[in-house]
Amino acid sequence: MLRRRALPAILTPLVAAPALRPAAAQASTRMALLHLNDFHSRHEPIAATSAACRAGETCFGGSARMATAIAEAREAARAEGRAALLLEAGDAFLGTLFFAHHEGQAEAQVQRAWGVQGFALGNHEFDLGPEVLARYIAAVPFPVLSANLDATAEPALAGKIRPTITFRRESMRVVVVGLTTPDTPGISSPGPNLRFTDPLEAANRAVWEARREGPALVVMLSHLGLGADRRLAAEVAGVDVILGGHSHTLVAPPVVVEGPDRPVLIAQAGAHGRFLGRLDLDLTAEGRVAHSAQIMRELTADLAEDRAVAVLVAQLAAPLEAIRRRVVTRLPAALSNQGCGAGPCEIGSLVAEAMRRAVDAEIGWQNGGGIRAGLPDGEVTLGDVLSALPFGNTTARLMLRGNALIAALENGLGRLPAPSGRFPQLAGLRFTADATRPPGSRVVSVEVQAADGSWAPLDPARAYSLATNNFLWRGGDGYSVFAEAALEARDDGPLLDDALVRLIGG
Repeated sequence: MLRRRALPAILTPLVAAPALRPAAAQASTRMALLHLNDFHSRHEPIAATSAACRAGETCFGGSARMATAIAEAREAARAEGRAALLLEAGDAFLGTLFFAHHEGQAEAQVQRAWGVQGFALGNHEFDLGPEVLARYIAAVPFPVLSANLDATAEPALAGKIRPTITFRRESMRVVVVGLTTPDTPGISSPGPNLRFTDPLEAANRAVWEARREGPALVVMLSHLGLGADRRLAAEVAGVDVILGGHSHTLVAPPVVVEGPDRPVLIAQAGAHGRFLGRLDLDLTAEGRVAHSAQIMRELTADLAEDRAVAVLVAQLAAPLEAIRRRVVTRLPAALSNQGCGAGPCEIGSLVAEAMRRAVDAEIGWQNGGGIRAGLPDGEVTLGDVLSALPFGNTTARLMLRGNALIAALENGLGRLPAPSGRFPQLAGLRFTADATRPPGSRVVSVEVQAADGSWAPLDPARAYSLATNNFLWRGGDGYSVFAEAALEARDDGPLLDDALVRLIGG
């Protein structure tokens, strides 16, 4: 494991910061904010599809390569007299067998090796419930942040999550505010005791607390998505920088939004550890950004892997080898998960068809956001399948009338043209829609496939059999109609990954 050396350019955290004396007019502070987001347990290098990289493919990222990039960025910042601060904007959890087997402890060990100094909770940190998250928090030495999360009623997490953390560089305070998407209860499994509040209200409150102590740079470490970050920048006074996540967006160059009292810089480093962001800032004595410059480094194969972290990843991978190396099929071409949140995609239709066949239903329905990676061409292993479908969902079989299916489609299309995890990937059902209409009235026509392969209009009054995953059946991703309108329902079908293996493995 890497050891963090005590360097004068590294910022040190404060539990509380006293009011500052006025600084000299000519004084300035130079900083480098290093950031990543949505790593999703990609500890080993990935292909362009975000699936595990194979011999002969172009590879990116991986924890050991990220460690090298972080160390080099810190060294470069120090050489320029900049204070380096490493921040991570959520969703370190989920996406590969590393998380399925180690349940967050692999991420904790790697983040310690990287020297993460602040981490904002994403929605996927709640996928295995509060107890697993609590064990992760106990294993990391840095603050875990969310200003819009009230955990006081959850025994496992009460008192363990902070709204902000303050760092000091010479006379300058840097206040980092964590924000988590309020959609988390609908897209993850936080349990009944956690309350996710309005992130804009939480941000306003945190900025007021920060500014009353005196001059400071205020950084939002946000797991809200780029659209929500833009709104936050435009509406909340006193914000200087937003380092974002959740939407998996590569924001380079930074977006500049005119806020109520200052321009706000927004950056986001894509996803899956393919990029490390660096945002250099020159600050006035009041903490205002006088100058900024961005380096968004792509972690390509020519970047050497850190030896200590490579050894750590190999140790963490050892228990996984027998599982993931089992070949389940061969594919003539790769199946990407790109675009599954905004339109039909091949792997999405394949998963929906696998569920439909597994429980003998007329319709298969998968949420695009439940498919976390593509499948490679050539040999496909069980590890590849589990990377694509990492949630451990089971297949549920429901009976729903046609009008309920139309309502479900309206939910799935409700966020277009923006991509979203709720977009429906279907088998046995097809539709036309008009995304220019208001949400709730976008479906134009719907057809259902008959046993002979022909298509007929959906009958709103007729009951249809539907296969979906148990997350959607319980109302996840806004599909409350599945939970509320099912005439019959059972959740005793196979795991999604098993269903997919049966279909593609013949």
